[in-house]
Formats: sequence, structure tokens, C-alpha cells
Amino acid sequence: MFHLRTCAAKLRPLTASQTVKTFSQNRPAAARTFQQIRCYSAPVAAEPFLSGTSSNYVEEMYCAWLENPKSVHKSWDIFFRNTNAGAPPGTAYQSPLPLSRGSLAAVAHAQSLVEAQPNVDKLVEDHLAVQSLIRAYQIRGHHVAQLDPLGILDADLDSSVPADIISSTDKLDLAVFKERLRMLTVGGFYGLDESDLDKVFHLPTTTFIGGQESALPLREIIRRLEMAYCQHIGVEFMFINDLEQCQWIRQKFETPGIMQFTNEEKRTLLARLVRSTRFEEFLQRKWSSEKRFGLEGCEVLIPALKTIIDKSSENGVDYVIMGMPHRGRLNVLANVIRKELEQIFCQFDSKLEAADEGSGDVKYHLGMYHRRINRVTDRNITLSLVANPSHLEAADPVVMGKTKAEQFYCGDTEGKKVMSILLHGDAAFAGQGIVYETFHLSDLPSYTTHGTVHVVVNNQIGFTTDPRMARSSPYPTDVARVVNAPIFHVNSDDPEAVMYVCKVAAEWRSTFHKDVVVDLVCYRRNGHNEMDEPMFTQPLMYKQIRKQKPVLQKYAELLVSQGVVNQPEYEEEISKYDKICEEAFARSKDEKILHIKHWLDSPWPGFFTLDGQPRSMSCPSTGLTEDILTHIGNVASSVPVENFTIHGGLSRILKTRGEMVKNRTVDWALAEYMAFGSLLKEGIHIRLSGQDVERGTFSHRHHVLHDQNVDKRTCIPMNHLWPNQAPYTVCNSSLSEYGVLGFELGFAMASPNALVLWEAQFGDFHNTAQCIIDQFICPGQAKWVRQNGIVLLLPHGMEGMGPEHSSARPERFLQMCNDDPDVLPDLKEANFDINQLYDCNWVVVNCSTPGNFFHVLRRQILLPFRKPLIIFTPKSLLRHPEARSSFDEMLPGTHFQRVIPEDGPAAQNPENVKRLLFCTGKVYYDLTRERKARDMVGQVAITRIEQLSPFPFDLLLKEVQKYPNAELAWCQEEHKNQGYYDYVKPRLRTTISRAKPVWYAGRDPAAAPATGNKKTHLTELQRLLDTAFDLDIFKNFS
Repeated sequence: MFHLRTCAAKLRPLTASQTVKTFSQNRPAAARTFQQIRCYSAPVAAEPFLSGTSSNYVEEMYCAWLENPKSVHKSWDIFFRNTNAGAPPGTAYQSPLPLSRGSLAAVAHAQSLVEAQPNVDKLVEDHLAVQSLIRAYQIRGHHVAQLDPLGILDADLDSSVPADIISSTDKLDLAVFKERLRMLTVGGFYGLDESDLDKVFHLPTTTFIGGQESALPLREIIRRLEMAYCQHIGVEFMFINDLEQCQWIRQKFETPGIMQFTNEEKRTLLARLVRSTRFEEFLQRKWSSEKRFGLEGCEVLIPALKTIIDKSSENGVDYVIMGMPHRGRLNVLANVIRKELEQIFCQFDSKLEAADEGSGDVKYHLGMYHRRINRVTDRNITLSLVANPSHLEAADPVVMGKTKAEQFYCGDTEGKKVMSILLHGDAAFAGQGIVYETFHLSDLPSYTTHGTVHVVVNNQIGFTTDPRMARSSPYPTDVARVVNAPIFHVNSDDPEAVMYVCKVAAEWRSTFHKDVVVDLVCYRRNGHNEMDEPMFTQPLMYKQIRKQKPVLQKYAELLVSQGVVNQPEYEEEISKYDKICEEAFARSKDEKILHIKHWLDSPWPGFFTLDGQPRSMSCPSTGLTEDILTHIGNVASSVPVENFTIHGGLSRILKTRGEMVKNRTVDWALAEYMAFGSLLKEGIHIRLSGQDVERGTFSHRHHVLHDQNVDKRTCIPMNHLWPNQAPYTVCNSSLSEYGVLGFELGFAMASPNALVLWEAQFGDFHNTAQCIIDQFICPGQAKWVRQNGIVLLLPHGMEGMGPEHSSARPERFLQMCNDDPDVLPDLKEANFDINQLYDCNWVVVNCSTPGNFFHVLRRQILLPFRKPLIIFTPKSLLRHPEARSSFDEMLPGTHFQRVIPEDGPAAQNPENVKRLLFCTGKVYYDLTRERKARDMVGQVAITRIEQLSPFPFDLLLKEVQKYPNAELAWCQEEHKNQGYYDYVKPRLRTTISRAKPVWYAGRDPAAAPATGNKKTHLTELQRLLDTAFDLDIFKNFS
């Protein structure tokens, strides 16, 4: 049988010139059997149903007729027999064409059909109308589905019924049907009549409502469409541009009788609802005045999540990583993750002492990691619930990043072993831009986790805000449409519908490895929290909620009526779980100390001691042998793949690198290459991510080479360094900071044995990711006892580029450092520098040499613990001729220099030094140039503070003591109210016991980070240099 497209081409009307030629060439001399040769000569006007989408329907009918003529209506059988016999189907609308003598019999036969032709046209039109009706339900049936358990709001915020849906959602009432039919007929939409209700219509291949039947009466077609799309499940999927995926979803929801549950499954569902409901009721009885952000109104979430996990485990998943907001978190911890109940209950004890250092966090923000047997599949499964702040949806990319990392480390390239589940609130899912950013990472090669199941707890309210004021889209889930994720809306007061949808969602993820959304349309029985009064703002909704029967009671009554369980069995299930809670409550009273580490969401087994301490408090040398440096340099300056043509400009860059290696020097890019390459040799995976990082914003890195002659052929020399090296991942990200930084933070959570770096295109762009920095990176260990070694590379420097692209806002990072500016630590403490690093919340550095940059990257991994590392990286220094380091600074025995002291003439005669300038970063090169021009190399010493936090009190004290006659000044290129001054000054004063003032040389305070005028920029620079080297300028202030 020919393909449908072939059939369509043959059914296409012929031109006048083609008509005679076709008839003369293709007309056989004798009678023939059926052939697949279309000889239509009618113009389009004569056969309007053969054009546009209607031709698809005729194709389907024709193919069905070829296989079995009895499978189609008799009128179609006659139609196809006569057209195959050569009768032009348009003869009812035009005069017959002149024919040869041999065709007169065929013409006479065709003319006998003229009177019957209008009936054929009507039949085709009616079938097309029914096909359009089926499609209308598939596209818009969800708009009339009964989704709101309260019966107040329409889930899509629109009470109108789509114009092309015929019946009501309540029942297929004939009067209702007549009214809808009349409205549609008046508009000429379908052209059907009341008499057509009992007429049998052939079903298209794009529906499964027939089951084993290929034709149904119109009345039954509408009833089955109603059952599939307009009950307690609303399915959005017709926007998906993949036919296989659409057919898969149609089959799951249209097949008659497909949503069936065994009695055992129903009893399991009831037991899970009992646990979910009674847990919240137990907390309410014991701690009625405590905030807990309970799940009342959406108790079905617990069995929903367990169903997704069960089905995923059945399909081979053994690790599920979850992220969720605060509502229902304790219930999820107790009944999904299976955290010990006494550990949860003791969190409510106000007398509980914290055993771990740090601030800790409220109970409904904590995470958890647990490995257990899944009772349904009898397979091991690991569950991790990521800790989160109150900032809604902020944990989304973090979960995705952790999932990607776990997949990477276990070689799960298709997401068959590790998956993520994200829970959302309706208001946040629609309102928070990070949701959109995270969705757009879902299918990128270096970021995809091969499908996430999103579950929206749709309370139909956001704190006190009505959804009609909270979003412009019909549903809170419409953002998911951008990545072709199917969306399943479901009434949460129908537990069986919820379970079925969750099974389908898990199967979708397992089958297609793409995102899917389950929208649990529910309500919030209490206010935003248990202390909140919702009647102030939603009086009508909460009057209805007060009357609403809990879903557990509804479902229990249903199962009792069905004979699945009896009342004593139901009551026994309740009392059994109540007893479990009471016993756990009694044990919780014995808990006197709170161990936050028991709530760790990402443990690193083997990295710390059993009690969570570092295995040592020392750091080995970060230097390398010359052979390793030379080898890495040679690879960095070559193309390790044959027949690979690189850009001519890049050839010059690689040649320059090769010359530097011969001269035993490195620039910034080469120093980074050597740090990365050496760690790869040691088995440390490195992942560098951010906008344009493969080449580098400033065209300095070039870690990915592109063949100039073969499209998309690339080479990463870093992956050709050693035979058994760790893999190197470098990936340009989407144009997102919030989402991508959160993703990389999550990736870094998974293992301590990886160097994960995120580079901002320009340093100031980190402020669009401020939530990740403020809520996760800065306080993460203090809140959740969770170490993280992520590295932020932030290009920074005042170079006349304007207010943007100049400052990485170092003052913000320094302000959030947790050290005390007024307390001088014990400088004689053993391993003082390592202890400082261990006690800090993050490390902030601004390196002035490539060699020191090399050391700080290697130190990040060689330390016995992990801290976030903030590096203010240079721009102009990338190519500055003086910003070079010798191999000698990187050999065995060398370390990262927290402070680089003066090593010129001033250091030879320290008594003659009149001023000691402290600075950091690029401004050092401006100062040395100016000092040389003024011939003051013996009078002014310049000390570079490379590590700003933790503050190097010990080394700076030595520097101050070395120059007893020098006045002290801090010099920076940033404005006075920005940069480092407010951080450095009090700590320098503490270092010297406030014996001397610390003067300031730099730009005046300003609102903007930098000027946009080049001349003004140079004037400001010269002014700060004049201040730095005018030895009399501060005398009037003494």
C-alpha cells in the first residue's frame, strides 16, 4: 500500500493540459482490477473536500478501503470503486470532458453517480466535522475539566466554554447538546445536526477513544471524549511538535477503561492518605501554635510523590533528588524520605540545644539524605531532599545541578539511574523567573538531566493574592510549554486520578527523558501558615473550605461503599499510624541536642572523618615539577588532533604560548591551563561553565578549538593531556546567571573531588544571581552544615569601560565575610592560615600574578575541606607584559601567597621608607609604573594583599613592623564607598593595635561603580596616583 503522502499527491486535482494527457496515457484497453492510480480531472472548485486538511481524512479512508473495502461506509466503497474505474468525481459540478470512444461506458457509469454525489459530499463533511470535534477536545478539553475541588474557580481563570466544545462537563444532556449544537451550527462551525447524534462515524488514527472499534456513533464519541478530557484530569499536550509523543499521550488518556486500579492498589493509596493526613493532624494537636506550613488541603501530594518514585524505581531509577518549598516539607520528610519521626518532632522543642556550629535553619527548610528499600519494587533507592531558603524556586537549578553531577559520576548518560523531582507552588511557578531559566537548561547538552518531573501544589492562592492578580496566563504551569513539556492538571480530591496522572508522568519521563508537569489543583485549608488568618482577604473561598470534606474521608467512604475496605479496617489503619506518632513523640523527649549534620542532603562519605571533621589541618605544596608544567604547556600550545584546521589568529596565540613555555613563563591563560591540567592528572574532574567560557569573554582562554573547514568539529586539548586523566568539561551556558550559577552550585554539592567553576561574562553580572550567592553560597555551611567548593571567577577592574563591566562589587562579598574586624586572632596558633580558612564562610582573593592564580586554584582542591572561592579576575592583565610569572614561582615547595611583600629597593632599606601602600589586584601595576616615573622606589613600599578574606593579620603585621617609619595607606582604584577600603581599614587598624591611622588613596565616593567618560576616568586615575605618592598630603589630617 502506498504511503499516505503518495496518496495525497495522486488525489491532487490535475490541470487542464494534464487531463487529456493522463487519460490518453493511463486509460487501459480492457477492464481492470482496482489500481492505486488517481485519474481525477476535476478542478478544486468541483471537489472542495480534496484540498487542505480534508485531504488527509480522505487519504486515511482510502488506505483503509484498500486493506478492506468493508471497513468503510458503503458510500465510500462506491466512491472509491468508481474513481478507480476512471469516473471523474467532479462530474456533478461540471460538464464531462471530451473522451475517446472506449470511455463512453465509464462516462455513463459516472453520470449514474451524479445524483448520489451530494450525499457523498455531506458524508465527507460530517466526518471532517467529527474529526475537528475530536481535535477540539484534545486541544481545549482541559478548559472545561472539573479541576477545582472547591467548585469555586476555574483552574484556567476563565468560566467560558471553548466555542468548539459541544457538550457541557456535567452530563451529556440532550437539551444542553441542542443548545451548544445550535450555537455552533449558526456559526457554521461543524454543520452537524441533532439527527447526527446516532450516526456512526469512522474514527481517525489520531484518537484512541474507539479502543478495538474503528467507528462509533457521534453520541458515544462525544461521551468518550468527555470522559477522557473533561472530568477530573485536564491534559495539555497538543502544542508538542512530535507526533509520537502526542500519540503516546492520547493512548494513555483516551483508551477506554485504561484508568483502572486493583483493590490492593486502592488500599495502598488509602494507607498513604492516612499517613499524610494523620501526620498533619498529629502536629496540629501537639503544637497548635507553631508554624509548620502543613499540607492540609493537598494531602494527596504524599501518595502522588510515592507513586512517581515507585514507578521510576520500577523503570530502573535508584537515586531521586528532590527540591521543594516549605509547604508540606515536614510531611515529605516523614512519609516520603522516611526521616525518623522523633527527629522531626524534637525540632519543635524550644529547649533543644544546637550541637553544630553555625546558625542552623528552621525545620521546614532542612534537607535530608536517606537510602532505603522501596517496598513496592523491593529495590534499593536513595532519596535526597535538598535544603532550601525561603526564596521560592531558588532551589530548582541547584537540584538540577546536583542531579547532573550524580548522573555524571555514575556514568548515567541517559538519566536512567538518577532523576529529579521538583515541587512548586502555583504562585511561585508562574511568578519566579528562575523557573523559566531552569526550564531552558533542561535540554542543553551540558546541563540536561534527561527529564524532570515537576509537581505543582496549586493552592489557587499565593499567600493572600488571588491567582487572577498573580498571573496573566490561564494556568500557573504555562511556562512549561516553552520546552514542549506535557502538563497534566488534576483535581486533587480525586486520589485515583492523581495516582494515574503521576504514573503517566513517571512513564513519560522514563520513555522520552523530557520534562513533564503534574498540576495538583487543590486548596490550602489554613492560612499561609498556621498562625495566619485567611478570612481577611479570601472570605468566600475559606467559607467553602470550612465546609469541605477532607479527601481522606471522601476516599475512605468511596472504598467502603465499593467493598474494597470496611470501616473497622479503615479505623485500624488510622489508629496504627497514630500509635507510631505517639511512640515517636515519646522518644523525641529524650533528644536534648540538635545535630544539623543529621539533616545533611549531600554527604561526602570518606572525605571527612566519621564525626565530620577534616582528616588533617594542613595543605601540601601546590607547586608542580617542571616536567609537568612543560608537558601541559606544550599541549596547551598545540592541536592534538590530526587534520584539524584552526583559525590563523589562534595559530599565533598558540605559537606565543609555545614561546612562553620555552622561556619558562606563563600568562594568565597558561597559568589556568596548568592548574586545570595538573588536577586532571590527579583524578580531579573539572567543570568550567558560564557565558562564552570556552573561548573566554576576552578571547584569552581558547579551551575549545574549532575546525575552520568542518562544521561543528571541535577539539578540547585539555582532554588529551594524560592517558588516564579525569575528564574536563568546559561549556558555554545559556544567557543566564541565576539559573546557571545555581546549577553549578548543585553540581559542586555532589562530590568534593571536583573543581567546579562558574565565570561571569563580566563581574557585575553576578548580581542577577544574587539570590544564589546570598542564600546558598555565603551561608550554606552555617545553615545546613553543607560544605561547597564552588569557584566564582568574576572579571573586575576600572578600565574606562563605563559603570557596567567595571566592578564585580567586591564590597558586597567582603561585607558578608564572617570574621570580626575588631578582634586580632591568635597569630601563634599552629597552622594559623589553614585554621582561618576552615573557620571562614568563603575565601575572597584578587590575584595580581598568574602564578598566584595557579596556586589558589590548586589549593582549592588540596585543602582538607571545602569553602567557596571568590576570585576577582583581571581583564587588561590578561595581556599585560608585566603580568607574567616564572616557572620558578610554581615549582615544588611553592604555595599560594596570601600577601606579596615589597621586594624592591624599598625592602633593602626599610628605615628609609616614608609610606607603605597596601593594595590588591590590577592597581598594583599602575602604582609601580607611577612610582618608577617619580623615582620613589626607595621611599614608597607597595604590599599586595592577594587574599582579602580570611584577612592575613599575621603577614601584614610583619610588613608594618618591617617599615617602622612609614605611614600606612590603602590604595584602590574603586570608589571609596565601594571596593575593599571599608573591609581592610578596620582590620589593618586592629593588626597594628590602632597605633597609626590608615589613610585612603583612591576615587571619591560615588553612586555608580565607574564613569562612562574616558577622560574623566584617566583624570580620576591620575588623582589617586597623585594622592598615593604625595608624601605630604596627609600631614594636614594628622
